[in-house]
Amino acid sequence: MKPSLQSALLGLDLQELTSIAEKSGQPSFRGRQIMDAVYRERVDSIDQISTLPQNFRTSLNENYSLALPRIEKTFVSSDGTIRYLIGFDDAQTVETVWMPEGDGGETGDGTEPASGEVPRPWDRATICISSQVGCAVDCQFCLTALLGVKRNLSAGEIVGQVVAVLKNRNVSPPQDRVNLVFMGMGEPLLNYDNFMKAVRLLVEAVGIPEARMTVSTAGIVPRISDLGREAVRPKLAISLNASNDADRSKLMPINRKWDLARLVAAAREFPLRKREKLTFEYVLLDRVNDSPQNARELVKLIQGVNAKVNLIALNPGPGIPFGTPAPERVAEFQQILIKSGMPAFIRRPRGRDIYAACGQLKRTLELTSIA
Repeated sequence: MKPSLQSALLGLDLQELTSIAEKSGQPSFRGRQIMDAVYRERVDSIDQISTLPQNFRTSLNENYSLALPRIEKTFVSSDGTIRYLIGFDDAQTVETVWMPEGDGGETGDGTEPASGEVPRPWDRATICISSQVGCAVDCQFCLTALLGVKRNLSAGEIVGQVVAVLKNRNVSPPQDRVNLVFMGMGEPLLNYDNFMKAVRLLVEAVGIPEARMTVSTAGIVPRISDLGREAVRPKLAISLNASNDADRSKLMPINRKWDLARLVAAAREFPLRKREKLTFEYVLLDRVNDSPQNARELVKLIQGVNAKVNLIALNPGPGIPFGTPAPERVAEFQQILIKSGMPAFIRRPRGRDIYAACGQLKRTLELTSIA
């Protein structure tokens, strides 16, 4: 499919939408009406924006498109996780993951559903969002790295993943509790401007608080500093995955540019909000970075940082030359951190059977899909 020659409304902020309205001779409040229709009502066409006069809708149709992404395939896990293959106008695709949690009622906030309503089997959910088509960071234990990087996603394409999934699941923040993690395909901080515009749109237009967003980075040190200066920003997670430079440079080539000393220094300087902790993510690879000595090195490396550690036993995939450590090795690693005073948690894998877990996103189409 050829890209549309029309400009996209999805991805424009209130100022830009208001400018479109005013240039068309409309009052400024029409910009807010467009924003609400696109991001919160999630209309399928400009003609469905019933709050706008017909002549203005006709004008918009001549010059703009919504540019909504397409859900091309869905894959459903035994644990309720759904992996979406999302397509764009240039035929490129990314993956986005829906992860429901808990067993709350129809309201989505843990309260009981009203009489006659059918309870939904979750009270909160997380959407894992992609920021690039592929990834350039080349972590050796990640399936996405095998794709290389094709291009950055626009702000509209990033937000569009969330809009598409919310519509598919019939979910509406903020009344429904939805968390966002920028941990899908790509390195968000290598697509910084589009990523940050998407964050602002998700807060202002979609209605998801920044406190419910987390961005994960492999360690783009200058951009970590930039992120700390943003007025609106997600929480920060740093993908560490090694306790020393020798190991990390083998596993994550980006370490040769920004080594652990620079990365941890940026973490120490990152300004945290009240009750906020930074997160270090550590993928455990069997007999590679999961020894007690590695755990002790990690404690020494990040001691004094106001942080927690998420431990992730490797999610396997074809072409990945590492193994998943035994549960007892994972537990031993965790206990060393905890006994040192470092909060450490073992992340439960979600959607591993459909290649939706951390490090498994690779546009894998060989599985049986449910459209």
